[in-house]
Amino acid sequence: MTFKEQLQTVKKNWLILIIVLLILLVPIFSNNQFSSFSGFNSGGMYASDNFVAESAMMAKGVPSYISNEGFAPQVEDRKITKSSSLSSETKRGEFKDTESKLKSIVSAADGFLLNENVNLYGEGRTAYFYGNYQIKVATNKYDLVLSQLNELGKVTSFNENSVDITASYYNIKTELQAEQSRLDKYQEMYQEVKDISEKITLTDKIFDQERTVKYLQEAMQNKDLQVDYSTVYVTLTEEQSGYVGIAMVKFSELIRTIVNSFNNLLSLIFWALPWAILILVVWFGVKVVRKRK
Repeated sequence: MTFKEQLQTVKKNWLILIIVLLILLVPIFSNNQFSSFSGFNSGGMYASDNFVAESAMMAKGVPSYISNEGFAPQVEDRKITKSSSLSSETKRGEFKDTESKLKSIVSAADGFLLNENVNLYGEGRTAYFYGNYQIKVATNKYDLVLSQLNELGKVTSFNENSVDITASYYNIKTELQAEQSRLDKYQEMYQEVKDISEKITLTDKIFDQERTVKYLQEAMQNKDLQVDYSTVYVTLTEEQSGYVGIAMVKFSELIRTIVNSFNNLLSLIFWALPWAILILVVWFGVKVVRKRK
């Protein structure tokens, strides 16, 4: 095929040629855009964005490294938090007495009843009480309190959860020591410098550093409280009356039942009537034939 003939063939199939070019060019431009975007993120702006994000978290009192749990297998002094949920059913008419026993157990263990929500459902003989309680108790008394709560009624469900926060605990502790040391150095530098502008700069740094140290101290206190105190969620349900679900049938329902039965009877009659007539006709025909013989 000559060059001229090839050129004419291309002109006739120009649409196919455009589609092929688009297929080849689109991935190239897409890769270039992706590379330039990645390069932007890998430059100084990426580090700056991370710094801004961490600064925002610090401003809220939640340093970014606090959420890093980790495992820390080398630490022997493990920091474990405990929580459990217990559901019990009390005998009918004994809900209030059981609730008083629960509060006495919490008080005797020097615990705290953080939340209490009691509701009465139903009316008259079918009424029953339902209560939810959130309890905080010292971890060294947790097992004793739990065993006493188990005796309040019939246990219908129980769930216990333990979480190892050792890594995050010691991460915060290490960070607190480092930030406290940095604050001490800033304060020493402030005592030594004489230039006013340097003192102003150091004052700002000391202020920011004090905030960081305070956040970390509060985080440490929160972790200590999680370890030193355990949480117990208790649900008390009063046994429901045997009259639940029992109700007199309404007169209108009786009438409706009678009408429905009568309608069903009529339907049966009208369904069977044609067959009965057919059987009678056949029987009569057979009888006539026999008489003729």
